[in-house]
Amino acid sequence: MVKVIASDVRKGNVLEHADGKLYVVMSHETFRPGKGTPTTTIIMRRIIDGVKTTAVHKTTEGLEKAFVEQVKHTFLFDDGDAGLVFMNPTSYEQVHLSKDMVGDAVAYLQPEMVVDLTMYEGQALSIELPPRITATIDTTEPVVKGQTASSSYKPAMLDIGVKTMVPPHIGPGTRVVISTEDGSYVERAKD
Repeated sequence: MVKVIASDVRKGNVLEHADGKLYVVMSHETFRPGKGTPTTTIIMRRIIDGVKTTAVHKTTEGLEKAFVEQVKHTFLFDDGDAGLVFMNPTSYEQVHLSKDMVGDAVAYLQPEMVVDLTMYEGQALSIELPPRITATIDTTEPVVKGQTASSSYKPAMLDIGVKTMVPPHIGPGTRVVISTEDGSYVERAKD
């Protein structure tokens, strides 16, 4: 275990909480009021049973960070009830993850996609997707004449089942680059 201050905690970190159990950080937010002590709110999931909890710490408070390793895995397929199947490309060992563990990131998984799995003592704790993926626009609203402002966007549905906002000139069938963190449009695909 390594000591880190609360403000340095990031998504995907594994912490030992006050109850002695290991938790995976799902999100964090630092609040710095004009007067008073800055705090960091950490939302985390207990590894053993998946229970979510929220903890508020002073930003300078020390927390115990577990030693974990990031291992590249290739997404193979969705096995229905059994979960999602990933393979380590060096050892060919397969890892099964539940859809609950992956969360909203399930929509962005594509066959043969290389992801980073956070491993602790041989057990997968969390997943980190590539920052961007390429998808195709299935449906979108038609272009409104005179709508040329670069800051205006229209809703679109991607072939992976995710809704996003795209510029007015983007139409159905266009391949676009999407951020996996928030599902936002980045740019038109160059392929």
